[in-house]
Formats: sequence, C-alpha cells, structure tokens
Amino acid sequence: MDREKLKELQDKSRELPFKPGVYIMKDAAGHIIYIGKAKALRRRVSQYFLRFDHHEGKVRKMVEHVDHFDYIITDSEFEALVLECSLIKQHKPKYNILLKDDKGYNYIRITLNEKWPKIESAKKIEDDGATYLGPYMSSFAVKEAVDEAVKAFSLPTCNRNFEKDMGRGRPCLNYFIHQCCAPCRGRISNAEYRENIENAIAFLKGGYDEILKELKAKMEELAENLEFERAARIRDRIAAIKKIREKQKVVASKVKEQDVIALAGDGCNTDFEVFIIRGGRLTDRESYLLDFIADEKAARAEFIRRYYSPSRLPPPRITLDGETEDRALLEEYLTKTAGRKVRVTVPKKGEQAALASMAKNNAQEKINRLSARPARIEKVLDELGKLLGLSHRPEYIESYDISNTAGTGVVAGMVVFEGGRPLKSAYRRFSIKTVEGQDDYACMREVVGRRLARLKEAIDNGNTAKSGFGRKPDLILLDGGRGHVAAVKPVIDEYGFDIPVFGMVKDDKHRTRAIAANGGEIAINESRGVFTLVSQIQDEVHRFAISYHHKTQGHKAFSSRLTQAPGIGENRAKALMKHFKTMERLRNATEEELASVKGMTKSAAATLYIWLREN
Repeated sequence: MDREKLKELQDKSRELPFKPGVYIMKDAAGHIIYIGKAKALRRRVSQYFLRFDHHEGKVRKMVEHVDHFDYIITDSEFEALVLECSLIKQHKPKYNILLKDDKGYNYIRITLNEKWPKIESAKKIEDDGATYLGPYMSSFAVKEAVDEAVKAFSLPTCNRNFEKDMGRGRPCLNYFIHQCCAPCRGRISNAEYRENIENAIAFLKGGYDEILKELKAKMEELAENLEFERAARIRDRIAAIKKIREKQKVVASKVKEQDVIALAGDGCNTDFEVFIIRGGRLTDRESYLLDFIADEKAARAEFIRRYYSPSRLPPPRITLDGETEDRALLEEYLTKTAGRKVRVTVPKKGEQAALASMAKNNAQEKINRLSARPARIEKVLDELGKLLGLSHRPEYIESYDISNTAGTGVVAGMVVFEGGRPLKSAYRRFSIKTVEGQDDYACMREVVGRRLARLKEAIDNGNTAKSGFGRKPDLILLDGGRGHVAAVKPVIDEYGFDIPVFGMVKDDKHRTRAIAANGGEIAINESRGVFTLVSQIQDEVHRFAISYHHKTQGHKAFSSRLTQAPGIGENRAKALMKHFKTMERLRNATEEELASVKGMTKSAAATLYIWLREN
C-alpha cells in the first residue's frame, strides 16, 4: 500500500469515536469490499492501518485495496451486529465470508418403464419415460435414501442390461455379499423383482414403519400358504431393513434438534461442515469451502452469522468443535433471529463432543481430498529445484521468520511444506534466548543453529523421522534477503550439513518478488507455479511468526495488568494466567474458582473478583 494513502487512513481512523457501530471499507472505484462491526469504532478500524505489517495474507490484501471508509454509529454492539449482517447480505462484499446457496433440486429416478427397473438419484427430470420422486432440497438425503432402499431390497446398482446380458458372465461382488438379487443370473423372477421395486418405492415414500408392517403381513401370509422359501426371503428383507435402522442410530443424538458445525483447513483452504440433526437423527449434511482462515474463533462467529437468516432459522442448539468469539452476543443474535432461545455450545466430552469430532473429521477428510497432490504440484517442485540449481526435487521445505516489536518480545516461527502442502504437525515456535535487541541476522543464526543441533542429535541417536526435527530438510527458505542467507550459511556448514538455503525477498508492498542467494537474486515471476508456491510459503511463515509474537505479548500484557490488582504480585499473576489462559475466562470466574488457583487465598480471590468487575 502507498505510504501516503496509509498515513491518510491512519489519520482518519484516529478521528473515529469510541462507540459501537459498523465500518464500511471501499476501494478507489467506490465499491464496498468489506463490512465489519465494532464495539469501539476507533480502536477496531485503526488496527487495520496502524498494524498493517502485522496482518496475515488475506487481511493485508484487503487493506491494500482500501481507498476510504464510511461508518455508522449504533446504540449497542448488538445493534451493530444486526446491521452488519443486514449490510453484508445486501452488498455481498468481496472480503467477507459469503456462503453461496448453490443447492439445486434433487430427485429419485425409477425406471418403471423398463422390464427390470432401477432406482437411482438424479439432478433433474429428463423426458425419458422414467418415474421421478421429488423434488428434494438435499442431495445428501436423496443419496442416503436411495442407498438404503437398494440395500434393503437387494436391488442392483450396476449398468448391465439384464434382458441382453442374462446368464452371461459372473455375478458381481454384491451378489456374494447378499446385497443384490442378481437378475443378471436369472436368480429372481421378473414378477418378484418388480414386487421388490414396489416395496422399495413404498419404503422411500413411507419410511421404515409402514413397509415393515406390510412385509411382516406378507411373510405371515406366505408362511400360512407353505411358501416357506419366499417367506424366508422376506424375513431376510425385514432383517436388512432393521439393520439399516440400527445403523442409523449410530449417527443419532439425544438432543433432538441441533446443528453441529466444525471446520478444518490446510493453510490453503478451509472447509466448514454442518451436520443437521432433526428428530435426533442426522437428516442432512452441508459443506462450504472457503479460503484459508487464520483466526478460527472469528471465522466460526462470522460463518454462523452468514449461515443463519430468517429464511434458514437456527435450531435450539448449535454445537461447535471449538470456541467462537463473542459467544454471548452471537446467542443473542440467533435468539432474536429464531424468535426463541438458541444456545451455542462447545462440548468437551460425551455424545455431543463425539458428534462435533465426527463433523470435524468429515471436514478434514474433504481438505485431505483437496490436498491430494496432483501432477502439477510435482511439476512446480521440479521447476523450483531447477531454478535453484538443486540436484533433486525439494519435497521437504522448511521456512523461518523473525517477529518482534522494536526489538522486544523477539520470537521466531518455522513452517514446513511437504510435497508443496503445509505440514502443520511439523511447525515449530522459538523464543530467542541469546540475542539482545533487534538483530534479525543473529536471531536467525540462533534459530537455525538450534534446529540443526536437534537434527544432529537425532541422527547421532538413530532417531531420524519422517517429519519434525528428526528429518533433514531438502531446502531452507528464510524470510529475508541476501544478508539473512549470508548469516545462516556458516551455521549450516558448521554442523556439516549440505542443505541449500535461500531467502524470500519482498517488494515495497510486502509481496514476494524474488529468491535471494549468496550471489544475488533469482527472478521467479516467469513461473506462475513457483511464484505462487513461494508466495504461499512466505505468507504462511510470516503469519505463523506474527501470531506467536502476538500471543506471547498478549500473555505478558495479561500478566502485567493483573499485577495492578490489590494483593496480586508477579507469581500470582503468572499462576492465574496459566490457569485461566484468557482474560475473558478470568473475568467470568467465580470467587471459588479464583481461590482454587495455586497461591491464591479466599481474601485475595474476593478482592480480585471485585477488581475485575470494576476494571
């Protein structure tokens, strides 16, 4: 962003009042690109411009496009939240979380016009003579219903032409595991097959109870007529339906009406998974794929505000896989939207925690499928290796960045990309121990030295691993230029490792420009794939280091502020911080909970309880 424009926005943000309201970011053409709400407008809006260098990728990109902003003052933070939701739905700003309702109608297709009909799901009605049930809004529910029906009545799912192919070839595996009646082998008469189809249609229309009642009556009638073989087949059909119903109870809940929401991400994308539970049973499942989100608490709150509306009312309970910001405010908003009480819960154990975990696993599974490495990723890694003159493809890349505030609170972050994808389990954080003041080169030497010492120790002890400190990286990328490379190269040589090291250079707008080597710079903008990968690595390591710095500084500020309370010294402040983790939890603690912390007394807890509410 242009420094003059940034200064102009900083000055304008300082003129805002410390009142709740909504702020509206616009680009040079006057288009609204972001809408947000704030408890105190000046404090919230100024953070965008006064802390520009500290933002992660998506926020920084939004701020770079801001030309001016407007604001609307409200009487309360809740009114600001309601207005924000209304304006976002109206204007659909580019950088807000927007959920597209792209669900079309779904149908159940039954080819009753054929001699051997089949049942399957369909996206639209064709003029093909088939019978269609529907429409249904949920593709999940349609596929589940079709799957249950064909399994319960042993109907085929293959594409064979039974009239033409009957008696030819072997039946498929489904026949041998008793999930297909094998009309291809002539194992069932056409009359009995069509009876199964009719029962399956009744099952789809009426559900379990009605069809079970009919099948039991039919079985008893056949048994009385001594048609034991057919009666046995219907008995097996009844058992199959009951088995399916029992299976349904696995995904069931004592809480009859609720939505379970979870998210997962890989540094590139974030998937929100919504399990819709009605009548105690999982009735639908929805999935929303968004850009990578760094702040999960804020993302959960924004997603929920976008997901629910007067046309999609929230159920009495919303179960989450993790904490969300402004939970009380969110519950108030959802309660007003629904016209009845709505609770937002984050379960830690039991049935509800298991449901949240199941939703999260489904979200992670979708991310894993998206992250499955295609051939183009291998091509990009090959191009990167050739560009840097490496002898082989850099499968395992480590990247480092230093973060501090005017030389204080210095920390470092290490991120790992394996096969071109973030490997978050291998990320590491470092607190600088040997360097005083602001010396990025010395800090980088310390961090890389400590990492290589752990690698040498692992090799000496025979504890090499597939990831983490026990694996030797194929490439090290530093967030910096030639000076950083020159500072770190001797450390690598000192440990006797042959690990190529390069820097990632930014332009004056904080965007990746080139790769720095000892002898100069290597341009990467000619290869779109390499440029994108290196930019992603640089943004991710910067985000990771900055987030750790903010966390450590927040803990220090937390502890420092507590020492202002009567009877709270450094030791008690540290114990309270360790126990409650956040100021919000501390503020909401009872006197008994405060007194239970190590080093606290009942009188100190009582005094602190009053001080927290007065301050």
